[in-house]
This record gives sequence, structure tokens and C-alpha cells, in this order.
Amino acid sequence: MNNSILAFIGYQEMMIIFLVVLLLFGAKKIPELARGIGRGMGEFKKAKSEFDRELELGEYEAKKSYDKPATPARPVSTEVQPPAKQEVSED
Repeated sequence: MNNSILAFIGYQEMMIIFLVVLLLFGAKKIPELARGIGRGMGEFKKAKSEFDRELELGEYEAKKSYDKPATPARPVSTEVQPPAKQEVSED
């Protein structure tokens, strides 16, 4: 919230606002409104933390796959092997 707006609201103004809210909604509705606002804020914080966690997980996985050295599909041998002897059967 912007603190510069609250700097101009004094004690008397806050009491007037509270009385207007009390007259508009009634004494029974104010706790229900506060509960609803509290639940909404809780769900917002939960969604925000879940979103942040997903971003961090994505960054971690991207970094992990980027840092991982590329490996060939099969090992490459540098040794030269002689061809295998084929036996000829005598009939």
C-alpha cells in the first residue's frame, strides 16, 4: 500500500471511515467481510509462493540441463581392431 496516502489520514478520518463502513454493512457483516478478505489474501499468498516455487524449479532444471556435458550415444573407440577370422568349412 502507498504510505503517502496514509500519511494524510488522521485518527478522526479513520473513525469516520469506520463508522461509514459500520453503517453500510452492519455489525454482523464486518467479521464476514474480514474473514473473506483474509481467506482471499491467504489464497493469493499461496498461489504466489507456488508460482515462485515453479519458477525456481524451472530455473534449476534449465541450469542443470545446460551445465550437463554432452555425452555421445555410444562410446567411440580409438583402437583399431583387426578383422575377425572367418573359418571355412571343408566339405
